[in-house]
Amino acid sequence: MIRLILVAIFLITFLIVSIPILFLEWIVGKFNPHAADLSSLRLIQWAFKVVLVLAGTKITVIGEEHVPKDQAVLYIPNHLSYFDIVITYSRCPGLTGYIAKDKMARYPVLSTWMKRLYCLFLDRTNTREGLKTVLTGIEQIKQGISVCIFPEGTRNPNPEEGMLAFKEGSLKIAEKSGCPIIPIAISNTHNIFESHIPWIRKCHVIVEYGEPIYIKELDKEQQKFSGAYTQSKIEEMLEKHKSML
Repeated sequence: MIRLILVAIFLITFLIVSIPILFLEWIVGKFNPHAADLSSLRLIQWAFKVVLVLAGTKITVIGEEHVPKDQAVLYIPNHLSYFDIVITYSRCPGLTGYIAKDKMARYPVLSTWMKRLYCLFLDRTNTREGLKTVLTGIEQIKQGISVCIFPEGTRNPNPEEGMLAFKEGSLKIAEKSGCPIIPIAISNTHNIFESHIPWIRKCHVIVEYGEPIYIKELDKEQQKFSGAYTQSKIEEMLEKHKSML
């Protein structure tokens, strides 16, 4: 109970206090866009790290050296919890926009921060709008801004039964831009919150970054099913985690 209260108080307070900060970031961005972007990134990463401390989350990180520091990438994680975003974003070495459901654009302040941090809102019911989102993601990659998408499309309610099937087109950004794919295997985050809503409980989670995947370096069959290939790499890491929890 106490962890839920602490996290809720912190998040509400942060969102309120951050309103004038957003205005300041906008002003700074007029003169030095890169400085404003970096400032926003580090501020939100700090906030997410505070949330993880308040939640009592212990994180084991594996393979972080596989993430290139000098180029944009497409992060491809499995999805178990809201905390997947909190954990992975807090560790991004550079600007990274997450692809989120379009309904997230309805929330004031939160959606403003998301747009400020290059997040993209995906309408899965509108193919044309979905294509625009992918094209924007490709442009962001070309500008040096990484992109993260959860190809399962939603949080997996039954991770013990395996991953959900990847949505078609999830890797288009990497296919068209040529950027490396970083598969991310996340284990046990659902036990922070989703397994016992509304309580937040102390938990040990594992986050593993796989070796970069370059679609152009795969054989023709693997290129044709690059989503399934990437998913298999994540599943291999998840299987390894079972003996570590």
